[in-house]
This record gives sequence, structure tokens and C-alpha cells, in this order.
Amino acid sequence: MKRALDIAGGFAGLILLALPMLAIALAVRLESPGPSLHWSKRVGRGNRLFPMPKFRTMRTGAPDVATHLLADPGAWVTPLGGFLRKTSLDELPQLWSVLVGDMSLVGPRPALFNQDDLVALRTEAGVDRLRPGVTGWAQINGRDELPIPEKVRLDREYAERMSLGFDLKIIAATAAAAVSGRGVRH
Repeated sequence: MKRALDIAGGFAGLILLALPMLAIALAVRLESPGPSLHWSKRVGRGNRLFPMPKFRTMRTGAPDVATHLLADPGAWVTPLGGFLRKTSLDELPQLWSVLVGDMSLVGPRPALFNQDDLVALRTEAGVDRLRPGVTGWAQINGRDELPIPEKVRLDREYAERMSLGFDLKIIAATAAAAVSGRGVRH
């Protein structure tokens, strides 16, 4: 049932958001040199790596690490990128990853390939068996502000409570957080 909803939601989202996504892609290209999309190596279900698309929010040549690990994130994030991150519009291309089965609409946010501490704790907690999500329980409970052990605790709680109703609650809370920009540092 969850996969069927992911396919329907991913397809509907891509159709309904096609024009805004095209406008964002064009704006990213016009603002700074480089491609509109950044394909990030992420850790998926069973700790398998997959390419995850996002609208590019950083200057080309930025180190491929979590933003909070950069000495000066502001030097890398573009002005448009800051807005896209705050509103989570940079995440829209991930609807493609939902359609092809690398991601779900709701699940733990996929770790970067080099976030070994997060991957190890998720594996220990059994969270690695879940398909990563465009949004998730940890995402709406702090986003960038959460320390890794707390993210994993919330991811494990999601795994234990996972249901259609819980997913719908998370999607609604995600929309509210995206509008407010709450929890985004960079």
C-alpha cells in the first residue's frame, strides 16, 4: 500500500509541479554557472548507495559533505540556494527518486554517503531496512538542529509507528515547516 501511494504521489507531484520546477531549474542556471540539478550520493534501503537529485543550492566545486561540516557554509550557498533550502523547494526533484523506488514520500532522510556515524547508528537501530523519505519524522522535529543520536531515535520511532495516518500527519507537518522555514540553518 505504501509503495502504491508513493508512486501515485510522486507521479502527481511531478505533473502538478512541472512548471514551478522548470522555473526553479532556469533560475538556478541563471544565478550561477553549473547544472540546475545536483546528484548527491545517498545511502538508501539496506545501506545501498543511490543518486539523489536536488536543485543545486551551492556553488559548483563545493565539498560533498553535510553543510554543517563546512567551515563557512555561507561562502558556498548561493542566494537563491538559501531560499530554496529554507522553503525545501530544493527537494522537489526527489519525487523522481520516489517514482523509481529509491525513496518514499515519508521515511528517514537519506544520509550522505560519507555520514558514517549516522549510517552506523541507523543500522544498529534497524532503520536501514526502511526506504528513505523526501520527508520524515525527524525532519519535522528539528531538521538541521537535531544531533545525530536524536535523529536516529526519531527514525526508530517512525519505524515503530509507521502507518498511513502517521505518514499523512508527517506530510501535513512538512508543508507547515516548509512554509515557515523552521529548522533550517543554511
